[in-house]
Amino acid sequence: MRKKVWIFSIIFIAFMTLMKISAFAEPIPIPQIGIDIGEAANPVETMDSIKLLVLLTVLTLAPSILILMTSFTRIIVVFSFLRNALGTQQSPPNQILVGLALFLTFFIMAPVYNDVMDNAVNPYLEETITQEEAIEIGSKPIKEFMLKQTREKDLALFIDLSDTEVPDQAIDTGFTVLVPAFVISELKTAFQIGFLLFIPFVIVDMVVASILMSMGMFMLSPVMISLPFKILLFVMVDGWNLVVKSLVESFI
Repeated sequence: MRKKVWIFSIIFIAFMTLMKISAFAEPIPIPQIGIDIGEAANPVETMDSIKLLVLLTVLTLAPSILILMTSFTRIIVVFSFLRNALGTQQSPPNQILVGLALFLTFFIMAPVYNDVMDNAVNPYLEETITQEEAIEIGSKPIKEFMLKQTREKDLALFIDLSDTEVPDQAIDTGFTVLVPAFVISELKTAFQIGFLLFIPFVIVDMVVASILMSMGMFMLSPVMISLPFKILLFVMVDGWNLVVKSLVESFI
């Protein structure tokens, strides 16, 4: 009983001491956050606000830019086909496939990124070129990458749909026409690669199903039996190495 009283007394004294210390401590100032709309003193302030708005808009659209203007689309679609061909349900998980696709995208797009940074972003930050010049110079490496992967038929389709004149040079094509043409070209290429990936695994499924039918095992699922053999085949040929190597080389 005395032990409990002593413990309670110590806790009470410590609590009162902390209360006294906090009473004498200086209050922490609370910052005030707000958004004010007022009259600008000069046009420069308005331009700075517009630049900030444009920057925030670009950051908002960054996921779409990453998906639709880089190699990410082809890579993630091929990985999805590969998982379906293996029949492994949710293995590898979506997080693993998306993460691998992102880092492969960074690896493939590194030369384009370095070109944009060296010739457009850094000179603009050093104030040696204007913002319009930086946008024009920085867009060229991106357009060159996209045009290299875009089929002429797809590009001509969107030029006709947009009722615009055919540019004298392909590099002068606007992003509103180039981006959708690039995307459907990437999807077609990814589906072609996916078809080739499916063929060996479909053969394994057909062989296993034929063996089970010849043995009279109609109630046993062929997919369950063929899954280990498909995984074994994929591991024996070092499938991940071949798939990643083929994807990276397809952009070179």
